[in-house]
Amino acid sequence: MTHISVKTVRAGLVTALVLLACAVPARAGAGHFAEEAEDNWLRLTVSHGGARSAEQGGTVLRCDPPGGHRYADAACAELAAADGHIADIPAKQVNCPPDYVPVTAHAEGKWRGRAVEYTGTFSNTCVLTARTGSVFALDEA
Repeated sequence: MTHISVKTVRAGLVTALVLLACAVPARAGAGHFAEEAEDNWLRLTVSHGGARSAEQGGTVLRCDPPGGHRYADAACAELAAADGHIADIPAKQVNCPPDYVPVTAHAEGKWRGRAVEYTGTFSNTCVLTARTGSVFALDEA
């Protein structure tokens, strides 16, 4: 029969506790990264006629990795360049028709842990796309 001294048991327990303590922060850091990735999303709607309609559906744009609508890669890149501020996306120089067919774009969600709320009404979809890039380039069903 083998006898183990109290010092040996204590040393083993201390070693196990040190190894556990080192492993816990690594897991917490990995979980924090996953939470950040989940915090880059926006629920997007585009309403025609100038008023936001509560009944209309929309799309959830996810970033990290990009997904959710047809132009997710471009939309996420534009949002990243503007730090999630849709109003700060640089306007594109395009010749839009002067037609007045108003559209209202609405976004709500999170970008890098910060709440995002955006609403803008534009004279037509061309102007909407010129001002907001690919973010509101939603496919019509």
